[in-house]
Amino acid sequence: MQSGQFRVHAEMELEHWWFVGRRTIMRNVVHHVLPPSKTSRVVDVGCGTGANIASLAGDYDCVGIDPTREAIQYAQERFPQVRFLCAAAPGAVEPLLEGAGLVLLMDVLEHVPDDFGLFSDLLSALRPGSFVLVTVPALMSLWSEHDVSFGHHRRYEREGLAEVWAGLPVRVCLLSHFNARLYPVIRALRALNRARGRTSGEARTDFHIPAPFVNEALKTILAGESGHLLDMLRGKGIPAYRRGASLIALLRREEGGVGTRVRGPAGPFRQGEPS
Repeated sequence: MQSGQFRVHAEMELEHWWFVGRRTIMRNVVHHVLPPSKTSRVVDVGCGTGANIASLAGDYDCVGIDPTREAIQYAQERFPQVRFLCAAAPGAVEPLLEGAGLVLLMDVLEHVPDDFGLFSDLLSALRPGSFVLVTVPALMSLWSEHDVSFGHHRRYEREGLAEVWAGLPVRVCLLSHFNARLYPVIRALRALNRARGRTSGEARTDFHIPAPFVNEALKTILAGESGHLLDMLRGKGIPAYRRGASLIALLRREEGGVGTRVRGPAGPFRQGEPS
């Protein structure tokens, strides 16, 4: 991401329907698996300009980590109640990860050339019983200049996201598309923008805040998907959303070593195992 995109994030993430709706879903999932307690630590890896982890600051010991100084400066200025560190994870922040009950990876993996490597390195620093909550943009059919501007390497299919933790000691608690109710509208707008050769928002992104009543309606629609996702977590036999502009996964770290993985012709595998 460049300076313009960080500015858009900082200006819009407290009000824009997508940021607010996704944050509502995140908060509900975190509260479901990790009861609020100031002794429980939540670490936001790739925290950007900080609003996601700040929304949990009253309930947990919260830490935001990002390798970009500009993002951390925005976060520290706006959310002084949260501890923010400019660092690359796991690296120097491994002790913080070892004590975490839950790690957030909110639209981070798509920015990383080696998503397999980043995820396995993070997992190796976590203790068994901790959780990782992942969101990513979904479906390469939605690829547009918006993705290019944000420095995305990919959008994910459900099966492709699952390959990121294939063979690792995790239990999948939740894996589903979301932003599903608005998917037909988003698909149509992305197709229109591709045809026009432009984006529909600021700084070569699709982010702009619509009229207040529209923004509020879109927040309600997206945030309302949290009930469906929580019913999946509760084991009510609710099927996953089949299509959506994003994917969400909740993973529980299990006992066992992580090892070193490499990307082979058929996907990731552990070094020393057949591909």
